[in-house]
Amino acid sequence: MSIILKTPEEIEKMRIAGRLGAEVLEMIAQYVIPGVTTEELDSRCHEFMLNQQKTIPAPLNYHGFPKSICTSVNHQVCHGIPSHKKLKKGDIVNIDVTVIKDEYHGDTSEMFAVGETSILAKRLIDCTQKALYLGISMVKPGIKLGDIGHAIQTFVERKRYSIVREYCGHGIGRVFHEEPQVLHYGKAGTGITLEEGMTFTIEPMVNAGKRHVKVLPDEWTVVTKDRSLSAQFEHTLAVTSTGFEIFTVRNNETIEPTYILPEHFQA
Repeated sequence: MSIILKTPEEIEKMRIAGRLGAEVLEMIAQYVIPGVTTEELDSRCHEFMLNQQKTIPAPLNYHGFPKSICTSVNHQVCHGIPSHKKLKKGDIVNIDVTVIKDEYHGDTSEMFAVGETSILAKRLIDCTQKALYLGISMVKPGIKLGDIGHAIQTFVERKRYSIVREYCGHGIGRVFHEEPQVLHYGKAGTGITLEEGMTFTIEPMVNAGKRHVKVLPDEWTVVTKDRSLSAQFEHTLAVTSTGFEIFTVRNNETIEPTYILPEHFQA
């Protein structure tokens, strides 16, 4: 599959889908509290998407995935299936949502702390979000994807964390997962060259321990092999003529859709 450059009309549809994806995370934030089950969070998101937004939850039945969102708790890296298990104080959880509006996808995820959490967890979450912002800040025509992956990997490893390599960002548009693959590690000066009209996600997965992961018997949930904590943030964005536009910025983020300040990712 070749990379699909989006037209201005398609970009506008992705802008709308991205804002709706961000709205789901804004809505669910108040419910991420001790004692709630991830199944309850899934149900609230599902109802909000269908009834309030008139959007379609893209994960539901995608290759057999049984729920409308992914909820990955503590040492779960990604693709966690919402369940009856209750969240407890000190947990961290990634909520990953993708909505479809007028055939176009808006894909985004955010880390939540359940009540007061550990200093280790807070530092891991902070590092992961800064790694995402660093990667996004480099996006502009002429940059190679390897430059972005190398910068994210270097930033994370200097903090003594590790980058998951088995899962990556991806092109997105009318199709949920399309070209290119966006690695969060790699060698500078390699990979495809970015062009205006490309749309993709950047979504680094950062482990507090070693980078190695495994898939649980449910064939979806990915966990760290050493059971260390893992964190992830994700945005959908486009390459513009001068840089980037993030479609999925939340109201609680102190960034503009088209600009990230250097202090967002300073060590």
